[in-house]
Parts: sequence; C-alpha cells; structure tokens
Amino acid sequence: MMKWIATLALCMFAPLFLPAQDNVLHWELSAKKNDNASYTITARITLAPGWHAYAQDDAGTGIEQLRLSWDNENITEDGSPVSPAPLTVADPVFDNRKLLVYKDGIIELSQKIKIQGNIPAALKIELKGFVSNDTEFLPVNEVQTVPLEGGMESSAAESITLKNVDLQHPVKPCGEAHAAGAGIFTIFLLGLGGGLIALLTPCVFPMVPVTVSFFTNRAANRSQAIKNGILYGFFILLIYVAASIPFHIIGNVQPEIFNNISTNAWLNVFFFIVFIIFAISFFGFFEITLPAGIAGKADAKSGLNSISGIFFMALTLVIVSFSCTGVILGTLLVGTAANGAWSLTAGMAGFGVALALPFALFAMFPNWLKSLPKSGGWLDTVKKILAFAELALAFKFLSNADLVEHWGLLKREVFIGIWIIVALGLAAYLFGWLRLPHDEKGQKIAPGRKIAGGIAILFAIYLIPGVTSSVYANLKLLSGFPPPLSYSIYGKENVKHKGVEPAVINDFEKAVELSKKEQKPILIDFTGWACVNCRKMEEQVWTKPEIAALLNEKFILVSLYVDDRKKLPAAERFTYTFKDGKRKEIITIGDKWATFQSENFGQVTQPLYAILNTSGELMTYPVGYTPDAKEYRDWLSCGINAYNAEK
Repeated sequence: MMKWIATLALCMFAPLFLPAQDNVLHWELSAKKNDNASYTITARITLAPGWHAYAQDDAGTGIEQLRLSWDNENITEDGSPVSPAPLTVADPVFDNRKLLVYKDGIIELSQKIKIQGNIPAALKIELKGFVSNDTEFLPVNEVQTVPLEGGMESSAAESITLKNVDLQHPVKPCGEAHAAGAGIFTIFLLGLGGGLIALLTPCVFPMVPVTVSFFTNRAANRSQAIKNGILYGFFILLIYVAASIPFHIIGNVQPEIFNNISTNAWLNVFFFIVFIIFAISFFGFFEITLPAGIAGKADAKSGLNSISGIFFMALTLVIVSFSCTGVILGTLLVGTAANGAWSLTAGMAGFGVALALPFALFAMFPNWLKSLPKSGGWLDTVKKILAFAELALAFKFLSNADLVEHWGLLKREVFIGIWIIVALGLAAYLFGWLRLPHDEKGQKIAPGRKIAGGIAILFAIYLIPGVTSSVYANLKLLSGFPPPLSYSIYGKENVKHKGVEPAVINDFEKAVELSKKEQKPILIDFTGWACVNCRKMEEQVWTKPEIAALLNEKFILVSLYVDDRKKLPAAERFTYTFKDGKRKEIITIGDKWATFQSENFGQVTQPLYAILNTSGELMTYPVGYTPDAKEYRDWLSCGINAYNAEK
C-alpha cells in the first residue's frame, strides 16, 4: 500500500518532468468526416519498447485508462470508443497486481463524435492516462489540435482588439489614469501597519530588548553598537524585500499572473484553510513553527564578528518570528497580489521597516529601552485578538473563491452573519466570558480590554443591518470585504439598496449595440468578483445621487469581470496571439476580458474605467480607483461632453 501511495505521490509531481515523455510516447491525431455533424477522431500512439499504457480505471491504485477527451459541451460521443484488445499483466510497479494494459508498439484509439451547433475549424483533443515500465511510472496529459473538414474559423479572436482606441490621444485629455505610485505608497503604509502589529506579538516584542542589549554589551564601543544595530535593522529590511524578487521574474513572463494568483479559486480555498489553522494556533491550541533545523542553521552562523554574522542574526529573527509574522504578512501579500510585483515589494518593504526600525533606534538610544512595557499577559491578549481577526479574514478568501466560481455558498448576508459571530466572540473573550487556552480563571480584566470589548460589540451592532434587505444594508465602512449587494440570499428583486446596476455584464458587443440604439457613450467597467476597490467604488462612489444619475441616464454601463472562472461556450474559445508572438488560450470569461483590457488599455489592474463612443474611440483617458466622488463625477462629465462634441 505504501508503495502505491508513494508512486501516486510521485505522479503528482511528474508533470515537472513531462519532457521525458517525448522519449516514451509519441502520438498523431486525425479526424475523418462522416456526415455534416459527425466525425471519427483517431489517435495513433507509439509506445517505446518496454513500456505499457493502462487500459482500465482502477480505484485501488488510482490509475486511469488511456483515453481521448475534450472540454466541449457541444460534443457528444456517438457509440463506444474503439481500442485494441488489452493484455493482463502482473504489474511490478503495483506489487504484481494484475492489471489490463496496452503493450509497447502501436496503439490506435478512436471515437466517433457528434457536434451540435457550428462546426469549429479545429478541435482540441487531450490524451490522458498513465504509462509505466518495470521501474518508472508517468502520467500522460498531452493536448493536440486536429483540423475538422468543413469547420469554420471562430471570429472571437478578432473581438479582442479595438482598432480605434488611441491611449495617447483621446478626444479630451482629462481624467488621466491614476499613477501607480500613490497606490504603492498606500500599500507601503499598509505593510508598515502590519509590521507594527507584528511587532506587538509574543514572537517579536520580547526580542527587542534582548537583541539590543546583546549589541550594546558585546560591542567594543557605543559607535560599534550603533553600527551593528543599524546594520541588523537594514538586513531585516533587505530579507523581506528580497523575498519579493521572484514575483518580479514571473511578472515579466505574464503581467496578468498576479490577478490570476489572487483570484484563483483553489488558492483562495487553500488560504482559507491556512488562515483557519493560524487562527486556531493564535488562540493557543497549538504552536506553529518552522522546522528547528532551519533556525538552527541560521543561528549557528550568526554573531557580531562579521557583517555576515549580523545578517544571519537578522535571518534568525525572521525565521523564529514566523509563527506570528507569517499570518500577518500572508494577509498583506494575498491582499495586494493583484496589483503587481512592485506592490508586493512595497508591502514587504513597509513590513520590514516596521520590524527593523525599533532595533536600529534602540541601538542608537539604549536608554529608551527603560520606557518599553514589560512582556506579559497583554502580549497573549494581542495574539488572541489577532486570532479573531484572522478567523474573520479567512472567510474573505473563501468568499473570493465562491464569487469567481459562482458556487453560491457565501452570500452577502451569510458572510456578514459569520463576522457578527466572530465580533461577539471577540467581545466575549475580552470581557472574560470566553476562556481560551492559557487564560487564568478569574483573572482581572484590564480597562483596555473592556474598551476593546466594547468596540467589538459596537462593531457587531453596526454589522446587523447588513443581514437584512433594507436600505441600510450597504455597510460603507466595509465596502469591498463582504460580497456585493447583488449577491444576496433575498434575490436581486427583494434587495432595496441595489446601487447602480450595469446595463450589460460580460458582453461588450451587446453594449455597442445598445450604444448605437440609444445614442449614448459606453462606460467600460473592468472589474472583478474578488476586487476590493471595485466594491468600494460601487458602494461608496457610484451610490452618490449625482453620480448614480449620470451612470443610469447618460451611459451604457458594461461591467467586464476579469476574474470570472466560468468557461466560455466551446465555439467562443480560441488561442490569442500577442504582438510579440506569445500565445494565450482564451478559455474562461475572465481570460477574455483580462486580455481585452491589457491589449487595448495597457493595464491589468482593477477597477479601470474607460469611455468610448459607438465607433470605439476613446473619449478621455481611462481612470482607475477614484475614491473622490467629485473627481470621478467631473471625469464622467468630461466624457459626456467629449461624446456630444463628436456627434
């Protein structure tokens, strides 16, 4: 059994070595037309000597039969697949378990299919299964495209590019898109705030006086102590900033990757689980630490005898404090990932500065150490408050996955209800009504805890209207965190505070038709189900009466969701070729609109707003997140004036 588990585990990582399959398996694909909508797909597979492919599904081993498959809802199988007669062998890979296999040589698989609707010019076919010899075991997961006689080329690829958009010369030069610098500085401040919170955790705070005293007592003189402290702080900052370098590398490969990472459903589910685990750890039920060997190796090389020794002291701090800093840093990184590599660097830099600065300052002014509060029970209280915060944030990640995949699990009212329970739980803890691990029975509740508990109760009260369908359900202070108002258990028709509703969703061509019919400019809203700033714009800016009137009466508003994971109909999927020759498979709704945005407007962040006339000409510069309602209104008015001037 363990051998099978190990073999299948190896199988999970085998795609990293798929080039090795070229020497094991080769296949050619062909399609024969039977009648107008019927084709026979045939794969001629050549297996290297000594190898065999499995000809059965086997739950005991997890192997799957070698087969042809396709992801196309318009295709149905017409009869059973045709394959050669398999042989029964005692497979040494699975402890001589008897399995059906296709032996080496030529294997021919064919399947008759029927296609509903338009016949595409080509069809993507996937060959799936497993192959093995006496010692090696590999998955097969290869894709080829086969042309179909009588098929028609899809025109969907042509819909990506807007030929009349000129980003440098709009009709009126107003509303230039916000510079990324402002957002990066904000993210730096968020990182700084996260670092200051981490500084107050039990893993970091007690290290400050200990480390600074080490510097001052071991140094030859005060100037050396100051130098060591500053160098120590610098290395802490450097380590955190360096951790963002890989994101710059992958960002250069595909700019949209950060949006894909931050909105990936299964990655968000993973973070949901991780944050729940971290929250339970912060509650005190168990401790999460990195392997002791990692910290031990770093600590063995640390010391004040060299610059490298001080670097490894800084690295040791980063490692041993991970159990407290990791969850805060993870929240920051996941929350800013969609903004790109430089935003991640800014967040890491802010976090690093907050942790590094105290060590440098206290090394320069050691007398300040006397004013520091002593470590004690308050540190454990801070850690448990963070546990409640992480518990609430965990559901934000689950909500992201739910929204982009349309699961319908965490409607807005359910999400807010969970937050109310968490807020009341925090209040119960702070007032001493709820005891957690390491809490002493009958301990005196400090005034600070009572004040914090009162704030938690007030927060829970503030959230209550959010679970209703009343006009007070729009919790503006939390815009962007709960699901949108339209994602409700009451249904759209029963929600009294709907806000502005787009005329069209995920259909630019329909928006153009409406624009021509009603003689109104098109306002493109590049948005995302998991986009926090998009919800802030919709719930705090669009709801202003003067702006809502403009959006509803003067524009054809079309919202295009760049993170929508719903697959396009098979006839609308295609391969897009960029100007540099790179190719991208357009499979989902989000793939299409993310590419549409980056190709025509040169940006990959959301929200992004652009005003076009019926000919696709740009009326103004596109703008991004604009929390100033007057500024946004002026930009909309500028677009209307430009459109009217062009009539």
